[in-house]
Amino acid sequence: MSNINEIIKSDLYRYGGLKGTKGFVKAFFIPGFRFTYFFRNASVRKKYSVLGFVLRLIVRKYSFKYGFQIPVKTQIGKGFYLGHFGAVVINSKTIIGNYCNIAQGVTIGQANRGELKGTPVIGDKVWIGTNAVIVGKIKVGSNILIAPNSYVNFDVPDNSIVIGNPAKIIERSDATEKYIEYFNEP
Repeated sequence: MSNINEIIKSDLYRYGGLKGTKGFVKAFFIPGFRFTYFFRNASVRKKYSVLGFVLRLIVRKYSFKYGFQIPVKTQIGKGFYLGHFGAVVINSKTIIGNYCNIAQGVTIGQANRGELKGTPVIGDKVWIGTNAVIVGKIKVGSNILIAPNSYVNFDVPDNSIVIGNPAKIIERSDATEKYIEYFNEP
């Protein structure tokens, strides 16, 4: 259980460097953190235990309330940040790395046929902008900025900006600088 507490501390810190009890209380009024807190706790509890059942009900309630469709079994690394509530859809088989930001309107989904049949694997320090769509069995590297309204259905190398529909890759070593902050916990 201590591992989940460390992950939640990391998630909390992403919301403006908040930490401790005071920071937790403040962040609990932020929809993204509130959803993530219950999501994390539900993900480590047995589905058919009393606490697991109750936590899944709470996640479901907030899923409807805020528009986050993120199944409890989705693998998401520490330092997860949901910037705004509203229409975020992530397939349960998607794997998301550490310190990722997701804005409203984002869809991370599955391709059901063809050579891209499957779901994305997303690396560390990835910023995904409003209304971006990431679909198919692709690998999105680390230190990636996916611009708003981009459609990504191909592998993206580390240290890149992805922009447009159809999307183009621009190599950039500081792709997420000033976009992904508060990831070095004290």
